[in-house]
Amino acid sequence: MKIVLVSRIDDEEALRYTASLARDLEDLGHGVTLEEGTAQRLGREGIPFEEITGDLVVVVGGDGSVLLTVHQMRKQVPVLGINWGEVGFLADLEPDEAGAFFATLKDGFRVERRMRVSLSVDGKHLGDALNEAVIVTERPAKMLRFGVYVDGIPSERFRADGLLISTPTGSTAYAMSAGGPIVDPQIEGFLLIPLAPYMLSSRPHLISTGRILEVTLETEKPAHLVIDGQSTFELEREAKVTVTRSSEPALFVHTGKPFFEKVNYKLRNL
Repeated sequence: MKIVLVSRIDDEEALRYTASLARDLEDLGHGVTLEEGTAQRLGREGIPFEEITGDLVVVVGGDGSVLLTVHQMRKQVPVLGINWGEVGFLADLEPDEAGAFFATLKDGFRVERRMRVSLSVDGKHLGDALNEAVIVTERPAKMLRFGVYVDGIPSERFRADGLLISTPTGSTAYAMSAGGPIVDPQIEGFLLIPLAPYMLSSRPHLISTGRILEVTLETEKPAHLVIDGQSTFELEREAKVTVTRSSEPALFVHTGKPFFEKVNYKLRNL
């Protein structure tokens, strides 16, 4: 099996673990390649994210490391996260569980597809988000005015510090902190959550991916669109953001851990 390893590069223990894991996987007969940044820290040759191919990508890190990997890959490859972070909703395995799992790789693995959202502004595609995209003002403490249109029909207008557009996968991330619901990742929908809205009547929406969703900025204040915390774009005044389901979902290795069991464990052990 062709496996690419990605590690946090700001943590020496994570890097040592990744180097040890590379040796273990090679001893099991797998072909192992290192991502470029990881390889440089370990004094080896590697490949950039954009050139990653193969059967499996193993990420040693937290959710940020997994998001970076998914965001940077040109073509989606199944990802397995080994948690070296705080919560790790996207990293299914703890380091002490990895050995037993990799011993079963010769039998293959199941893949879970996770919906991503595709974001375009005034017809120009900016990127895809696995967790969320957030529209925020360029300057703190300044409110924005939003319009939400579903199938061309005005659904809501409100003022808020920002607007979060989340996937079901992202419902346990920023969206949960902003007061949104936990959503089963098998549901495909767009979760819209106003951030600190001026009116209490502005509530989260869960909208089917079968609908046409548009968000307009109805203000002259400058704003930014941030995708998965990885890419930031300046929005022109009165910009229109079109939200659709991405044609390329993220691919994750299914480790046999039920989603709601994982939610229960992680939220009780923060």
